[in-house]
This record gives sequence, C-alpha cells and structure tokens, in this order.
Amino acid sequence: MGKKAKIVVFSGAGMSAESGLKTFRDNGGLWESYNVEEVATPSAWKRDPKLVLEFYNMRRSQLLKAKPNKAHKIIAKWEKNYDVQIITQNIDDLHERAGSTKVLHLHGELLKARSLVDSNLTYEWKKEIKLGDKCEKGSQLRPHVVWFGESVPLMDKADALVNEADIFITIGTSLNVYPAAGLVGCISPNTKCFLVDPKLPKYSFSKDWTLIQTTAADGLKIIEKELKKEKEAN
Repeated sequence: MGKKAKIVVFSGAGMSAESGLKTFRDNGGLWESYNVEEVATPSAWKRDPKLVLEFYNMRRSQLLKAKPNKAHKIIAKWEKNYDVQIITQNIDDLHERAGSTKVLHLHGELLKARSLVDSNLTYEWKKEIKLGDKCEKGSQLRPHVVWFGESVPLMDKADALVNEADIFITIGTSLNVYPAAGLVGCISPNTKCFLVDPKLPKYSFSKDWTLIQTTAADGLKIIEKELKKEKEAN
C-alpha cells in the first residue's frame, strides 16, 4: 500500500459559521456588539480584564452548545484515505469533535485557560474564568487565545506543515489576518491548491489555484469529487 497523500486544510471563521458561531469578519469587526479592541487585545486586558473574561465566557458557553457541521465531518472522514493535517485560526474544538485527529490551533483554544506568568501552564477549562481564578503559581488565569497584537507561537510549525502538503485547502478565511495568512507563501510549487469561501477574498492568486465560491460543506464535496477523479486516473 502506497504512502497516503498529505492534505493540509487551513480553516478560518467561515468554517465555524456554519455551526452558528459568528465571525468578526461578517460583523464589521464586531462580535455581539463588542469591538475587537475592547475585548481581544493585551491593552483591553490591562484596561478591563472583567469585560474581556465576560466576552470569552459568553463565547465558551455558545461553543459548548454548538455542534460540528457537515464540513467538519467531511474533513474528518478523509483521514481514512489521506494523511490530513488541519491548521486552524479558529479557537473552537469543532474539528476535534467531528473526529479529526491532527489539529494545530494557531490562535489558541477557547476551552483552555492559561497562566498570566507562565504561558506553558495551561488547563482544560469548560466553565467561566473569573477574576480570582489562579494558576498553581498564584497568578490570574486568562483565556488561552492569541489576542490581536500578540505573537503567534505556532507559526513556524504551521509553515513547515504547509511546505509538506501535496494538497492545500484553505476554507472560510479572508486571508487578511497576518501572520496566519502568510502561510500561503510556504506552499511548495507542485502542491494542488483549493480555496473555498462564499465571498472570495481580495487576494492575488496564481493560476494554479482552484477557487470555489460556495459554502464550506458544498465546496468540500466538490473537492472530494476532484480528488476521487484524480485518484482513479492514477
């Protein structure tokens, strides 16, 4: 049996939108009337940590009620025939709940909390984080997410994974949030590339990209047929 082709899926907020989770992109930089600068930056935390915690507590509560959608399930199913690696900008766990086993969260994970003094101290966390909740070193806990203006510690690992891809699929992302959007610059010359989004991003694509303007689930079904055809031809 030959080596499985490596698919790298780069997913963004549009992927989770089909599970009912709202995106900043579709609301002009707002999420449930919260401005990004008020709730998702280091300066917001310094100014009003209680407000920041309330915002993420609400998102965590909504995530726990959400379910993986058809698109998440299609990608999980691909693991039978392909080596599938997901790199996601999303902080939800819907890929994992759908059954995907290799998921790299570039921007952190909503169902974890971490220490303010030691970023390696992280905890599984499904309840509210409150002021006064502390790590074992006695420091306040914060959401385990990368805020706007913070470095993205897993970028180098993501770059290397993209470089190894035989097939690269970007789905539900505007390709506007850097450094994550820079991943497309790490794709190898012979990699087959697809993009799925109902609104195609304003981005200069090379002629080798297949652009599919539709929902995540419908777009992945189209790609699935393409991959099947190609497999049969070989």
